[in-house]
Amino acid sequence: MIIEAKLKGNVSRAAHPIGCKAALQKQIDYIKGQPRFDGPKKVLILGASSSYGLASRVVTAFGTGADTIGVSFEKGITDDRLATAGWWNNIFFKEEAEKEGLIAKNFIGDAFSNEMKEAVIEYVKNEFGGKIDLLVYSLASGMRKDPDTGITYRSVIKPIGETVSGTNINLETGELYEQVIEPATEEEIENTVKVMGGEDWECWIHALNEAGVLTEGFKTTLYSYIGPEVTQAFYGAGTLGRAKRHAEDTANTLNEILYERIGGEAVICVSKAVTTKASAVIPTFPIYASTLYKVMLEKGLHETPIMHKYRFFTDMFYGNARELDGERRIRPDYWELRDDVQQEVTAIMAEVNQDNIHNLTAIDLFKKEFMELNGFEIEGVDYDEELDIDALKKLQP
Repeated sequence: MIIEAKLKGNVSRAAHPIGCKAALQKQIDYIKGQPRFDGPKKVLILGASSSYGLASRVVTAFGTGADTIGVSFEKGITDDRLATAGWWNNIFFKEEAEKEGLIAKNFIGDAFSNEMKEAVIEYVKNEFGGKIDLLVYSLASGMRKDPDTGITYRSVIKPIGETVSGTNINLETGELYEQVIEPATEEEIENTVKVMGGEDWECWIHALNEAGVLTEGFKTTLYSYIGPEVTQAFYGAGTLGRAKRHAEDTANTLNEILYERIGGEAVICVSKAVTTKASAVIPTFPIYASTLYKVMLEKGLHETPIMHKYRFFTDMFYGNARELDGERRIRPDYWELRDDVQQEVTAIMAEVNQDNIHNLTAIDLFKKEFMELNGFEIEGVDYDEELDIDALKKLQP
């Protein structure tokens, strides 16, 4: 069959396997074109199948020669459903890593569950050399089932204490519309913290530490986002921000424990705004991001996830050019938050309308990057070629 792009609003309903492979190869080629660095060798990435998690896996595997374990929740092909983009990313990453003689183990399932933690620990002990030296926490989920209580929590992206409105864009139609978001309830705030805060990160570290599979000097990082004033209603001052503050408190607790026991380190990495499946549905974010891209491109500062994470790992996490803030967070996002960048972004956003958005912003780039996440609009891929679904079904991560 021929697999065509299917957008429903700001959500993609299809993924092209050959396109996903080509998009992944672009990331691998970028890292292979950069200087190698002295970094981790045994890596566990939670949320490894897309965006910053996938980029981190590519950076560590092809930048330092690391063996990697990736945990993700993805779906393969069935009789009535095509596979997700992350499913293909897992498969093709494993293929490329193994060509380099690297271990690339994929675990598909619920990263929040005790069963997944136990399975990963057993694999590390028996087939991965016994220990890991890095854990990257890059999970993005709308729900989490507490493994101890069985209660399922669902996160929301809402402001706190006030109704907020802003302009957004429908990527399917290209139309701008006014979006009004009511404030979160206390229950919604608490649920978002349970899903997107630091609780599960802490559970993973405790389980791994108690199992004795962390090396001396082990490092762990959780990816966060703060953003500028224009996005604060949903991030810093909203439900997402409340969850990230919890994660920051968790980082400080974990850092003390790891440093005392194994000379380890736990830090928050505040990343820059990039195009992801999640960011495309966050209120006002596509307009902000596409305006930001325009300004950063003109200043030579624009970064894709693979570029951003290479700089983070080489300069900051394993380098000697760390940029820390007063909360002990590593801040590779400072390029985004430069005063000159934000002043221009704010001015442009005030002028954006349906008629000028393609001229004033990089909305076309934002949409292209979004389509690339799902394997579409990749140069060199023949999208008119019929694919053998039965053969694709046989590919397993």
